[in-house]
Amino acid sequence: MTLQVTVWNENVHEREEPEVAERYPEGIHGAVADALTERGFETRTATLGEDEHGLTEAVLDETDVLVWWSHCANDEVSDAVASRVVDRVHEGMGFVPLHSGKNSKPFKRLMGTTCNIKYRHGGETERVWVADHGHPIADGLPESFEIPSTEMYGEPYDVPEPDRTVFISWFEGGEVFRSGLCYRRGRGRIFAFRPGHEEYPILHQDEVQQVIGNAVEWAAPTEGSEAVWGEVEPANRED
Repeated sequence: MTLQVTVWNENVHEREEPEVAERYPEGIHGAVADALTERGFETRTATLGEDEHGLTEAVLDETDVLVWWSHCANDEVSDAVASRVVDRVHEGMGFVPLHSGKNSKPFKRLMGTTCNIKYRHGGETERVWVADHGHPIADGLPESFEIPSTEMYGEPYDVPEPDRTVFISWFEGGEVFRSGLCYRRGRGRIFAFRPGHEEYPILHQDEVQQVIGNAVEWAAPTEGSEAVWGEVEPANRED
């Protein structure tokens, strides 16, 4: 069965900054969705300016994995939509926040922490090292790959201890960062991936697209077992 993927993007930089629009003429959401479509996923896109930010209950009910890019408009996402996303993750939908999606309302609520980092603009080189070679999100990747120019993220990173750390990044300024983290919340899988700053063509890079595609496959819903909530009768009882 083909996975149904929704790629969400606030779509602000592309409308307000010509350089970003030139780099991503179909929007960041379009670039990511096109790359996933080429890998065989069925994709749709949604943006901040749509009704309910394009994330209606019907859309989320049909979404196996939600890929999320945001940066400057995280606070403009309604609390109701953020709660809807969090609920769907607990129910089994995969969630893949990219770059500053770490500051999104859904991710921060799922983590329960500030998600604060240190950062620096300036176009430094990033080397992304595979820290967990046996993880399926690392499939098809070399030992490391380079992103020529990016925004630096540095530790400490105020998130809970991850289930697995798939990637660790080094920056030419000397900082390091846990750049690919796996979590589970309820029945849903989460993979937070650091690269993707809008000032650079990072999301067109083959290795980055490979990671996102692998993450979508990994984060896809699993069957699990039926959960029973609320007050119940004893499982063992004598009549």
